[in-house]
Amino acid sequence: MSLSLNSSAQLNSTAADMWVTCYLGLGSNLVNELGSPVEHLQQAFASLRQHEKVRNLRVSSFYASAPMGPQDQPDFVNAVVGFETTLAALDLLALCQQLEESAKRARLRHWGERSLDVDILLYGQVQIIEPQLTVPHAGLTERNFVLIPLRELAPDIMIAQQPISRYPQSNNWEGLKLIDNSYW
Repeated sequence: MSLSLNSSAQLNSTAADMWVTCYLGLGSNLVNELGSPVEHLQQAFASLRQHEKVRNLRVSSFYASAPMGPQDQPDFVNAVVGFETTLAALDLLALCQQLEESAKRARLRHWGERSLDVDILLYGQVQIIEPQLTVPHAGLTERNFVLIPLRELAPDIMIAQQPISRYPQSNNWEGLKLIDNSYW
């Protein structure tokens, strides 16, 4: 069952004891004074683990992928994180933006290089269509660098009432490589 949220009151509030399962997609392809792409992801996961309104955090493997936008930039390191939260959808969006700011993300060009990109992929089974937030994430079902790590964490998850395995990109490894994560 999919619920639709489209009032700002609903987007900004949740019951204090209501834990919602969420999935975020994270990517990085830029080294800066704060670290490498892998380190940017690790720092974001550490911040999420410490957040009082986040529990049961799980992290996928890391994957290297070719950039989706301009090709004159380094490959990305991508991962998906799943957890339960009592944060309202817009509060979770604000947290994602804080994580990006903590990695000193600079928006230089559309789909360009970045130290950290954090997107809300799924917020429970809720559908959100607002100017500042669309959930499920737009393009989610077309991006293997998100679907493959999401499927790793939640092989039976439903997206828009379809099992993740039904989306062709959840089985398409083209341009994607599992990174040896034994060193972290």
